[in-house]
Amino acid sequence: MFGGHFYHERVRKTVAVFGSLFTQLYVIRKNSSGASMSQVRVPLSYAPKQKFLDRINQQENLADESIALKLPRMSFEMTSIAYDSIRQLAKTNTTLVTSANREGTKRGKIQQSVPYIMTFSLTVYANNQDDALQVVEQILPYFAPQYTVTIKPYADHPTIKEDVPITLQSVSFINEYEGDLATRQIVQYVLDFEVKINFTGPINDGKIITAALTEFEFNKGDKYLTIKTAANSTVYYDSDYGFNTTYDFGELKSDDFT
Repeated sequence: MFGGHFYHERVRKTVAVFGSLFTQLYVIRKNSSGASMSQVRVPLSYAPKQKFLDRINQQENLADESIALKLPRMSFEMTSIAYDSIRQLAKTNTTLVTSANREGTKRGKIQQSVPYIMTFSLTVYANNQDDALQVVEQILPYFAPQYTVTIKPYADHPTIKEDVPITLQSVSFINEYEGDLATRQIVQYVLDFEVKINFTGPINDGKIITAALTEFEFNKGDKYLTIKTAANSTVYYDSDYGFNTTYDFGELKSDDFT
């Protein structure tokens, strides 16, 4: 049933696109008069939340900043992939595209894609509320609650583009602070997202129909009339061309077909 290698990198591309949305966030620290003292870019990593919490908890002492994990920072991870039956269209639908080998007698056929929902969790870590809120406030206005990005899903077909909706589902706050004043405080904001993607099978190359033959029989098979309608130029799946029609009396020959 299954066979033939294909790989459109849909999950990999979706993870990369999602992460790229949050790579230009900054935290600005000000003095008592409101003047800017420093601007810090917030690092982003793909990693489970617990991994960062374990590293932070192992470096709780604020006195030794040389080895402490610098905050604020962010991490994100993919948490699930589930089938989305609501967006499923008829499986008989197909899309025709230019063949990957660019031959005029070929065209590519993409079968109907299968919709899925990927969920992501983005966590903001900070050692004070103001830093964390600066990061969160730079994210929330863009999701109402959906933000759409456009990607090129197929490397061999760069003209094909697809909109990918990213929906913010929830925002939760966690403040893990225990111990004395020398113990590091961990402020966390967790943002959960849903990303709608489509998985497609292999793109199969096939021939383009360039001619049609119609046969008429006269006098109980003694004579035949063959009408051949063929394109008058090289044919691509989306090219604009006319037709030439020829009439032939006699027997229909197999080499009349294209």
